[in-house]
Amino acid sequence: MLQPVKLVFLNYQYIILAAAIFVGMLIPLSIVSEFIFLEPYVVAHLPSGSELSFLLIVIVSALSGLVLAMNVYRIKLFRRSTKSKISGGVFGSIIGAAAGACSCGPIGFAVISTFGTAGGVATAFLTNYEIPLRLAAIAILVFTFYTTSKSLSIECKIKN
Repeated sequence: MLQPVKLVFLNYQYIILAAAIFVGMLIPLSIVSEFIFLEPYVVAHLPSGSELSFLLIVIVSALSGLVLAMNVYRIKLFRRSTKSKISGGVFGSIIGAAAGACSCGPIGFAVISTFGTAGGVATAFLTNYEIPLRLAAIAILVFTFYTTSKSLSIECKIKN
């Protein structure tokens, strides 16, 4: 299972892509979840009791960077293949990343004022089930990582 990861990340471009995706998800999710504040100064604050939520954000961001970089490698490698072979891994990555981005924080107020009662219900649901939704996102990303690495090892004929 580690051979496809080594194969992909031997090229420094995919390391940079994975790091950019990680940072590109971690910072906005931390801002939305109110772990990073931008006004009046840039301040990071981790309240006691919210360590699990922050850890899940880090895991979702890291897995998203890993899986999306592997899928970009896979797409470049198999661009002449059928679209159905390639789209499954990318689709799973997008679903997993989107499910991990379900924090509400200050955005919830905009949703409530825009959509009224339905927005309030959606905000309450996402706030109450934030951790299970992130765990589901991690499960989706792990499954996508597994299928992508399995596909790469089979299609590239990597010996274990």
